[in-house]
Amino acid sequence: MGRILLVCRLAARDLRRRSGEAVLLLLVIMAATTTLTLGLVLHGVTTSASYQSTRAATAGPDVVAWGGPPADVTALAHAPGVIGHTGPYPVASPVLRARGLTVPVLAEGRDQAPSPVDQPKLTQGTWVRNGGVVVERSFADALGIRAGDSVTLNGRPFRVAGIAVTAANPTDPPTSPGLIWLTRADARSLATVAHPLSFTLNLKLANPAGAPAFVSAHAADDGTGILWSWEFIRGLDTQVVTNEQLVMLVGSWLLGLLAVASVAVLVGGRMAEQTRRVGLLKAVGGTPGLVAAVLLAEYLVLALIAAAAGLAAGWLATPLLTRPSLFPGLARAPGAPPLTVPAVALVVAAALAVAVAATLVPALRAARTSTVRALADAARPPRRRARVIAVSARMPVPLLLGLRLASRRPRRIVLSGASIAITVTTIVAVLVYRASNALGGPGTDPVGQVMLVVTVALVVLAAVNAVFITWATVLDARRPSALARALGANPRQVTAGLSAAQLLPALPGAMAGIPAGIALYAAVSNGQTLAVPPAWQLLAVVAGTLLVVAGLTAIPSRIGARRPVAEILQSETA
Repeated sequence: MGRILLVCRLAARDLRRRSGEAVLLLLVIMAATTTLTLGLVLHGVTTSASYQSTRAATAGPDVVAWGGPPADVTALAHAPGVIGHTGPYPVASPVLRARGLTVPVLAEGRDQAPSPVDQPKLTQGTWVRNGGVVVERSFADALGIRAGDSVTLNGRPFRVAGIAVTAANPTDPPTSPGLIWLTRADARSLATVAHPLSFTLNLKLANPAGAPAFVSAHAADDGTGILWSWEFIRGLDTQVVTNEQLVMLVGSWLLGLLAVASVAVLVGGRMAEQTRRVGLLKAVGGTPGLVAAVLLAEYLVLALIAAAAGLAAGWLATPLLTRPSLFPGLARAPGAPPLTVPAVALVVAAALAVAVAATLVPALRAARTSTVRALADAARPPRRRARVIAVSARMPVPLLLGLRLASRRPRRIVLSGASIAITVTTIVAVLVYRASNALGGPGTDPVGQVMLVVTVALVVLAAVNAVFITWATVLDARRPSALARALGANPRQVTAGLSAAQLLPALPGAMAGIPAGIALYAAVSNGQTLAVPPAWQLLAVVAGTLLVVAGLTAIPSRIGARRPVAEILQSETA
């Protein structure tokens, strides 16, 4: 039998014997590769073509001017290079109330006749009329209002006549005020002393490509007027996809770290179970290289399968993140580009890197274990720390056992705490995003949708990781636990001690995740408004995390504590 065939057959047999662990490992790496695939695919998404289609459908302006007295903005209509204009239109700044929400809006007064420059395209209902308003679609979706609904502006009732899209204003509901249109007379009637009318003018240039130069040449020195080129508006609309890409990039890194931690813990647990198998392989003539190759082959095969599954899942999920309902401000959704060969190669390489990084050192350590020691499978002598013994001596039995078990494997405790910290960091970042973007609903906000996907994947992976770490601790502590029971501890105390060993790092990890989540959002928000969630929400995240960890660790701890003491201790060498 050839060496390669032998390695494959041994690896395949071990995977069949431990199919449950293989499936869990497959899911762990698949979660990371799916997120990475989504990030790579979204990197090729652009809203430029979608904005151009919106611009063509609405006769979008080349330059939009906002200012004070109408004479100031009207002068731009006669500037060199301008071949057409509409306006100036009066713009009021009332407060809109609808469905229990109160938000400021820009209410632009328009004519009932179609406009040759910037005529919003209706997607529902009809155009403006007396007592009837038209709401920009992304703003309407954020508020949850439709044509025919009733709203109030400064306390006055209005009927929503229609919903429309425009290329003359950036569409980002979380950065209110939103945009609505109504008749000129209604707009003027909404002006107040505190919020007087402003005016807007839409310009058509002979050379649309020269819009940025026109804006630079005519920008008001005193800062009273605002000029937007169509390229600037397109850039703001593109920022939505850019934010999605950033979230997916950060999420893929976080998931990759969790995947490495999960695989490392699982590999450590499986290596502990395979100690005698390693001794048998070496006893029948297997070299350390062969043993290491067998152990590595299992995880590399799983990594390749997980990469393929992650690529498929990411490709299938991408349309959900680029569907039209997530881009309501555009006449056409951007769509998802196909997977490229470099993207596929990068995902496969990342999956293999995760497997190798987590398994190489344990595999080499197991391969170098002496044959006699591996066949004996003796218990490792515990690392006794005088300070831990002194601190735990007066504690209740469960806490005593938990603290001493945790101190036996400090690296595993660090992995557990880091896993919890990463998960809580993501949850807190989502809470900060929701608090900072009050109008962004989960069904209409593309960035919020992506954050939800990443958060669910991280929570699931962290839960799997908690189970892995607990089971590895149960296996590693089977003899100390048996000795504790032999000396008088009951199974319930041992179970509580095993759970406490996981809760000890979970608490600081959860606490560290609160400032880390706020800092993460601040780092990727590009200077946007940051609103810290209420303290009760943050404390609820910490308490909920500890409850979930306790629940996830209780079952494997209880299984480990029920094994007969004699069965465990009989393998102990004299």
